Amino acid sequence: MLKVVQFSTGNVGQHALRHVIEHPDLELVGVHASSREKIGRDAAELCGVPGATGVLATDDLEALVSLRADCVVYTSQGETRPTEALAEITAFLRAGTNVVATSLVWLINPDGADAWLREPLMAACRKGGTTMYVNGIDPGFSGDMLPFAALSLCQSATSIIVQEVFDYGTYDDAEFTGVSFGFGFTPDQDPPLMFLPGVLRSIWGGPVAHLAECLGVELDEVRERHETWVTSVPIDCTMMHVDPGQVAAVRFAVEGVKDGQPVIVMEHVNRLTQAAAPDWPYPPDGHGGVHRVVVTGRPGVEINAHVGSGDIDQNEGGVMATAAKVVNAIAAVCAAPPGMPSLRDLPIAQVHGLMR
Repeated sequence: MLKVVQFSTGNVGQHALRHVIEHPDLELVGVHASSREKIGRDAAELCGVPGATGVLATDDLEALVSLRADCVVYTSQGETRPTEALAEITAFLRAGTNVVATSLVWLINPDGADAWLREPLMAACRKGGTTMYVNGIDPGFSGDMLPFAALSLCQSATSIIVQEVFDYGTYDDAEFTGVSFGFGFTPDQDPPLMFLPGVLRSIWGGPVAHLAECLGVELDEVRERHETWVTSVPIDCTMMHVDPGQVAAVRFAVEGVKDGQPVIVMEHVNRLTQAAAPDWPYPPDGHGGVHRVVVTGRPGVEINAHVGSGDIDQNEGGVMATAAKVVNAIAAVCAAPPGMPSLRDLPIAQVHGLMR
């Protein structure tokens, strides 16, 4: 039985917390919450599990580190507060607690992350003899495990396109996702954080480079592109209200280029309700979202993956899957050598040499 701390109980964290509580091989020993109304409440109450665990939420980092758990599931928002997140994570690593995280997505391909982030974490791993693993659904699953599954069926490949095509209208996260994508912005406003030069490449360039390395392909460059769609009618949805003249859909990509052609592409098409951007790609009929990989080559493969079914829509399914991706990795991460592995180190399907 592995002892686990859950760090944060937000959109992803509450699903991770429930997963840990219900997992037969994991024992919840601590839970972190930052909001005053959550501190002191039982973990079960915070994630909708019946009964009580006896584990109460706290904002005391020292107390959680001193538990010396086997692993902490770190789902606190890190991209907007990297200095604080780095301090929290390194405290666990130095103390001998492994980390699985959905935050600091630059580390999905740790070899490609900037030194200011990678080096303190590696030093903490060496000191504590610990391992840190970052993943999720996108970036994460859609850009690593899904392409590897498709490539394992190929004799050769000439290009790989990975897409997330999602209706974000039912996602209640205007404060981060909405603002990051610029939903509700007008065309004359300054671009949102996501579309500042280099930001897209910093997030999805790592997965592009990781896939290229596994394929044994040297890319000439990694470039980014984006465009927006402005609504002519009001749109009301869970995410937000959008007035005419404001952005209600975005399309962006990071492309790995070889010989002048994009050969590895990570693309997003994200809209608020199905009415937005009618000329852009949609998921297959009946689905609100898809994570898709298309490999051209011999024989050529397309895989469409959907999360959510029944009363779970695609956005709730997406955050549940993001949480599951790292909770399910806890045992493998705890057994791994100290350091910062990527998916290929845990291990992955064999694709080296397919692209030529």
